[in-house]
Amino acid sequence: MKKTYRIYSTIPLLVLTLFISCKKDFLDAKPSTSILQPQTLDDFQGLLENVNPTLSPVLATMAADEYYFISYELFQSTPTVTERNSYIWAKDLFGGEVTGGNWRVPYSSVFYANSVLAGLDKIDKDKNDEKRYNSIKGWALYARAFAYYELVSNFSPAYDAATATTELGVPIKLSPSVDELQPRATVQQTYEQILTDLKNAIPLLDPDLPIANRNRPSQVAGHALLARIYLSMRNYQQAEEHADSSLELYKKLIDYNSVSPTNIQPFNMNNDELIFYKAGLTNTYLTALTRVALNKFITINPAIISSYKENDLRPGVYFAKLGTGGTIMKMMYNGAAASVASFTGLATDEVYLVKAECAARRNDLETSMRYLNDLLINRYKTNTFSPLVATGQSDALDKVLSERRKELIWRGLRWSDLKRLNKEGANITLTRELNGVTYTLPPNDLRYVFPIPDDEISLSGIQQNPR
Repeated sequence: MKKTYRIYSTIPLLVLTLFISCKKDFLDAKPSTSILQPQTLDDFQGLLENVNPTLSPVLATMAADEYYFISYELFQSTPTVTERNSYIWAKDLFGGEVTGGNWRVPYSSVFYANSVLAGLDKIDKDKNDEKRYNSIKGWALYARAFAYYELVSNFSPAYDAATATTELGVPIKLSPSVDELQPRATVQQTYEQILTDLKNAIPLLDPDLPIANRNRPSQVAGHALLARIYLSMRNYQQAEEHADSSLELYKKLIDYNSVSPTNIQPFNMNNDELIFYKAGLTNTYLTALTRVALNKFITINPAIISSYKENDLRPGVYFAKLGTGGTIMKMMYNGAAASVASFTGLATDEVYLVKAECAARRNDLETSMRYLNDLLINRYKTNTFSPLVATGQSDALDKVLSERRKELIWRGLRWSDLKRLNKEGANITLTRELNGVTYTLPPNDLRYVFPIPDDEISLSGIQQNPR
């Protein structure tokens, strides 16, 4: 009997067709390549507006060094083995738990995108609104690229041009067929697919930011995502070029003097810095490692808290104190509608930091500090910020990376940064102490690559990551 690829196994038929009443999980139905496809632009847009393309894996947040458990007892009280094992970088991450959301949800996004692209190919473009047709096609390509990037970031090694053609990436699906088995592509092939999708998407997307619908991509978001991806690949020239392209289209920053330091939700969903909305999964790990406003189990890493300088407004905007003594993240660019999820999308502050880092790496210290200071002047109390000056390339990089860690905390980016910076020779070792035991994660360790869920390996037979 032919195996059915797991990545689509839990997608309800209702979401696929928009018309079929479906009360059972897709596992209860026999997969078939003849499943009804949507037929109109409204149908296709409806597929892309479902929740999956706005969700991100959270394994990287749980494994990064941005937090500590307040006590060993609270660590023990977490409902899932995966949370505890993530915290101590255990080789057996899942501990027998069936917890495939971090793998399944991005592949669900791939499925929706492939369904849209296949459907668009079957309708007469000339008989439809061409601008809207192109926009939906660009949206689908963007969604697929973002999903594959999150997958390869979590389940593959950091990109290295010297090894990318031999190291394992993720299976690449380019059609909505659910009965087609794909082996794992290489890291190089995976990134090539991501970059191809994004470069094809950008000219189809609207150049203007959709102010009232920031879950929809634009050319601004396309270039911002390319800047993020190229940065993770350590291709700093391309990262800077796309940061420039994004900022040329949209570069608004928020003056934090206008943001309430007492509000647990300081920003709304249409705030000036939000380029593209995404949020971490909230239904997988119930201790609220992703439910930041409710989290009473952890505290933000004190080393990060102490790194903010006097008159820096970010601690008041970003963090709240708990009666337990911990410090938690407030809601960032999510707004009230996503009050229990960490922000993982794209915002202009990240693009400024990409630009500043890339300029520093090519030894353009004046440009690097200019973009960094343009950001930071909006983060300090009025008339208290003294512009930073770099004494050399190394000093400029140190300043930019320090601010990157403080500015982009809890957005799921730290793990990727650790992987690429250690490839650059940063030699960062993570250390945690728990109940008298010290746990360490050396640079470039195999545990920087998360294992693929066991149920996926059993069903599809694809190669597991070594740990």
